[in-house]
Amino acid sequence: MISSDKHDRMANAIRFLSMDAVEKAKSGHPGLPMGAADVATVLFSRFLKFDPKRPDWPDRDRFVLSAGHGSMLIYSLLYLLGYEDITIDEIKNFRQIGYKTAGHPEYGHAAGIETTTGPLGQGLANAVGMAIAERKLADEFGGDIVDHHTYVLAGDGCLMEGISQEAISLAGHLKLNKLIVFWDDNGISIDGSLSLSDSTDQIARFEASQWNTITVDGHDADAIAAAIESARSSDKPTMIACKTIIGFGAPNKAGTAKAHGSPLGDDEIAGVREALNWTAEPFDIPSDILDCWRLAGLRSTKERQAWEERLAASDAGSRSAFERRVGGELPGGFASAMDAYKKKLATDKPTLATRKASEAALTVINDAVPETLGGSADLTGSNNTKTEQTDAITPDDFSGRYIHYGIREHGMAAAMNGIALHGGLIPYSGGFLIFSDYCRASIRLAALMGIRVIHVLTHDSIGLGEDGPTHQPVEQLASLRAMPNLQMFRPADATETAECWQLALQSEDRPSGIALTRQNLPTVRTEYIEENMCSYGAYDIAPASDADVTIFASGSEVEIALEASGKIEATGRTVRVVSVPSFEFFEQQSEDYKRAILGDSPVKVAIEAGVRQGWDRFIGNDGIFIGMTTFGASGPYKALYEHFGITADATFAAVEAKLNGQADAN
Repeated sequence: MISSDKHDRMANAIRFLSMDAVEKAKSGHPGLPMGAADVATVLFSRFLKFDPKRPDWPDRDRFVLSAGHGSMLIYSLLYLLGYEDITIDEIKNFRQIGYKTAGHPEYGHAAGIETTTGPLGQGLANAVGMAIAERKLADEFGGDIVDHHTYVLAGDGCLMEGISQEAISLAGHLKLNKLIVFWDDNGISIDGSLSLSDSTDQIARFEASQWNTITVDGHDADAIAAAIESARSSDKPTMIACKTIIGFGAPNKAGTAKAHGSPLGDDEIAGVREALNWTAEPFDIPSDILDCWRLAGLRSTKERQAWEERLAASDAGSRSAFERRVGGELPGGFASAMDAYKKKLATDKPTLATRKASEAALTVINDAVPETLGGSADLTGSNNTKTEQTDAITPDDFSGRYIHYGIREHGMAAAMNGIALHGGLIPYSGGFLIFSDYCRASIRLAALMGIRVIHVLTHDSIGLGEDGPTHQPVEQLASLRAMPNLQMFRPADATETAECWQLALQSEDRPSGIALTRQNLPTVRTEYIEENMCSYGAYDIAPASDADVTIFASGSEVEIALEASGKIEATGRTVRVVSVPSFEFFEQQSEDYKRAILGDSPVKVAIEAGVRQGWDRFIGNDGIFIGMTTFGASGPYKALYEHFGITADATFAAVEAKLNGQADAN
């Protein structure tokens, strides 16, 4: 048991490291670490299961700082607890280029940072995914191997963001009782008192979402500890409302917005030192207090060793599967299963929508890869993401492999990030491409973190038809392709769909989006090729030497390109058609390959039922683009393609006009 005096001094170590680092950087948020230091000290010194010497221990508890602006809280903790990545030099260089202590915590920069946070509410929603993963893996591998909690520190801003409601309602519905959220209830936002903008009864909101709630004084260590004990025995997720003072200890700025997002200043810091009886110099932690923290860091060593012994003694097959999955490796039979499926497609030559082709590919994948965890935002029948292997997860039965996320696209995408970050599972989900706008912040964070999540994005163009322009994506493909480290796929038939799925699953450090059609498409890859042609990003689907015209197209428009090619060739011209399933994979190829694919045809055309942005890479500024320049319209899809001029005839006419113009110029 830690004495009251020792607790206070340990908490003050967090406060002074935080305020001194912010002051040295002349930038940052000292208020939250100062206010939440007592909560963090109780959690990390008495309850959290972790080992700084084995920070990747699969059965560690997860701690998520959802209020990422208070990053010096986690950096201070990691230094004090003895994590090798965060040294005192890192603390002194907070927010500086080349150091791990970024302005907001970034996954991958340092061990102990479980996710990238900063956009408020994201961490809370990530934690829901982590708790889902824990319970799913516990069901699969047993409580001796998987049995841990997920803790979150969230601020007022996290709870005001809309994603928080999506997250907490899903967690409450699924009875994720190992999820514990600390609400840093300090009543302050950047603009001032929270009463300026919000009067929500957060306790009532969480209880209405089927959570257990507890209210404590966030500066009373024993009360905090009692609340955690109670939460750990609940059959529901728990929110602990911790009433705190932002900037605790600051004589003039505590409890005000002035402590939130800027350095306190030398005079105020001197006042805190006096008020809290802290005589140490900046960045100097008294040895007895540092020793207390380092001992806290060793608290779970024996528990970790006992876990390793249990794992070693477990069934060899189960142990091997667990270790493979937490290591992120795909099973050995995956590649051969996909190759056999491609051979079948070359024989069958199916005509079907690529969303249905995706379902067929998933049937093969979900049989070969047991760690896939599917889902949809209430569009299962439209996204075709559920297969015969994926029974639904329910609040009382996690043996399934499919989550009904409800109409919560943003929360779904963020939860998928948490599932991927936890390890042991590969999450994929379904939604309409138009609603990727709802998911964008979470998709961007997945790309920033470099994690394997897969978004099935159906109804990918005006080809969805009668639902009209509110549901018809126009600019979404270009927008998503503009995002660094996100790989977007738009396959043209069942074979390309299978290949794109294979590439997405093999990409351990990048998220993927697969844009799929509602309308049926013919097989355009009619011969079996062992090599994954989509891995080139762009490749000749109808090759020709010294082509007069090269047509580039993606997805459903490859069919149009091939039809247009036939019309143009009937006039004696030579035409080459290039399928472009992925801009990102194309850019990864050698310069020689890219130069060859781009070619030097006098006329270059791109066809896609979206905006032109990005296609000039293939056709140049003077190339012909057949696509969209406005929003869509409501009507049958074939009529819409005619209405917007995305047809073989329109392509033929544009090419003829260009060729005739070139002839006249000569």
